Amino acid sequence: MSELVCAVVVTHRRPDELAKSLDALAAQRRRPDRLIVVDNDDDARVAELVAGQPIPSTYLGSRRNLGGAGGFALGMLQALAAGADWIWLADDDGRPDGPEVLSTLLECAQRHGLAEVSPMVCDLDDPQRLAFPLRRGLVWRRRVDELRSEGAGDLLPGIASLFNGALFRASTVEAVGVPDLRLFFRGDEVEVHRRLARSGLPFGTCLNAVYLHPQGSDEFKPILGGRMHTQYPDNDTKRYFTYRNRGYLLSQPGLRKLLPQEWLRFGWYFLVSRRDPAGFREWVRLRRLGRRERFFRGDGRTHR
Repeated sequence: MSELVCAVVVTHRRPDELAKSLDALAAQRRRPDRLIVVDNDDDARVAELVAGQPIPSTYLGSRRNLGGAGGFALGMLQALAAGADWIWLADDDGRPDGPEVLSTLLECAQRHGLAEVSPMVCDLDDPQRLAFPLRRGLVWRRRVDELRSEGAGDLLPGIASLFNGALFRASTVEAVGVPDLRLFFRGDEVEVHRRLARSGLPFGTCLNAVYLHPQGSDEFKPILGGRMHTQYPDNDTKRYFTYRNRGYLLSQPGLRKLLPQEWLRFGWYFLVSRRDPAGFREWVRLRRLGRRERFFRGDGRTHR
């Protein structure tokens, strides 16, 4: 394939994990033609690590933490400016599972005519388990075999976990845009997925490709006897960005239909499961900030 593939990796204060990720990228049978690393800490150690890669590389050190959203936006625009035909996205704490992942994704995209294709994102410590639970209607899928049972051959159409190993055509990025800097982190991938779904472009998950990532399902809490789940991150910062950004996301076309379920799930979790009226009031406050597009980095109280 003569098309130019740029790998974009965003990192923040995890040089050891980044080194493992870059090693896995460089070990691909079909290597990326160019590597772009966006460092949200502007760390000289990371710049040195990138300079030593066996792939032509660009280091973008940011003196302001742009978050995952801004980091990927910057890297994707840099890739487009460099003439990329395909943009392959990765975080610093994950890596492709084996040397065939990129070639498998490219072959899958070509065979099915996809605008974007993602690998399955699996638990780094247990690759038969998904790193993030996937909801299909009211049913949650947590294991690889459950996901594969829903696919047609090697593809699960219309579903994709973005950024963790996701492969975009350059024309797709032109059509749907780059992540929204205002979201900083948490929900930025959901917002791009929303735009991708509304664009009408074909996309999906390749069931023959795996990207490994630390388990991220612990913050999804079961309610109603496990028939539904809700999200409760383990610290104030994650909760602030998660709930604020969800307030924005669920006010957007394509996601508004989820609002009744959102109020039911979080209302039940805070008021019935946790018996935490103060937590529910804070959830309401944060989602209202997002709905009003009050995108402040602090807790939002000093910028009303």
